[in-house]
Amino acid sequence: MIIIVKQDAKEERVRDLIQWIEAQNLRTHVSKGDYATIIGVIGDISKLDDDLITGLDIVEGVKHISEPFKSANRKFHPKDSIIEVGEQKLKVGHGNFALIAGPCSVESEEQIISVAKSVKAAGATMLRGGAFKPRTSPYDFQGLKADGIELLLEAKRETGLPIVTEIMNANHLPLFEDVDVIQVGARNMQNFDLLRQLGRIRKPILLKRGLSATIEEWLMSAEYILAEGNPNVILCERGIRTFETYTRNTVDLGAIPAVKKLSHLPVIVDPSHGTGKSWMVEPLARAAVAVGADGVMIEVHNDPKHALCDGAQSLTPEAFADVAEQVRQVQASSKVPLTTARRKRMIQFRMPISRK
Repeated sequence: MIIIVKQDAKEERVRDLIQWIEAQNLRTHVSKGDYATIIGVIGDISKLDDDLITGLDIVEGVKHISEPFKSANRKFHPKDSIIEVGEQKLKVGHGNFALIAGPCSVESEEQIISVAKSVKAAGATMLRGGAFKPRTSPYDFQGLKADGIELLLEAKRETGLPIVTEIMNANHLPLFEDVDVIQVGARNMQNFDLLRQLGRIRKPILLKRGLSATIEEWLMSAEYILAEGNPNVILCERGIRTFETYTRNTVDLGAIPAVKKLSHLPVIVDPSHGTGKSWMVEPLARAAVAVGADGVMIEVHNDPKHALCDGAQSLTPEAFADVAEQVRQVQASSKVPLTTARRKRMIQFRMPISRK
């Protein structure tokens, strides 16, 4: 349920309404816009009387949300979320673009620092690298684990880039204390115990879409994190499994505008895992920007032919520099004024629009 509060409502009356709702063992989320204030109500709303609330002189109206995800829902939170990353408070979302790059797996100190310096020079804003690697085969390289995180932290110290790396087990959380963004991989998208644990910290979480997950299932996984109190969720479309076998996965670019309509959370695209082919990374990265993605995450290796993991989809540092430039060009040519985007959202939710 969302309660739309009148523009001229007094703050004291609004606070009284929120306190009364929370006294019914319900949770609230307040979103203040330029033209309206929305109170999102989460929990067993059968305790509330719609007519009673609508009858209040400070209430414009009451709407029920049919989607099962609430905190992730744009109707609860009309404005785009902006996630701040690291000590630099690097912003992601609402026009703030993230260019994340690095190797699939951390292999050595020389490798990760070399790649980190290269991608930073090309314009990357964050460094990715796998320390814990969930692999299909138990015989494949599983990552350097804790040692890999230490090497990532060394690369962070050398370059200043915030780091992104994947967690597989909540018991490993102490190792991630200095990691800037914790990634939840596709295989763990519905590891609900892990998601709950990540919801109890305030660190940004990069949530990848599951191998065959629907958009609703993906957003429901984000809901697990948000419901525990952590609002810092970044979604990542990394391709889904279809009947097509030419590419490793099928990148669902249609999911980007769909998520933008349904949710306020920023969403990025991983064209490397999405295709499994290095030569397809550039066109898919450009397309991701064109459809409105808040960032891209690209695998870069200094020697892809000898990579311990996913060399076929990894770019060389030189190739990444070219892709980064292409991405910037598409960004520059496809920006839509925020006022236009905001007007469209206001029309969608039937909020009053200033004619100025």
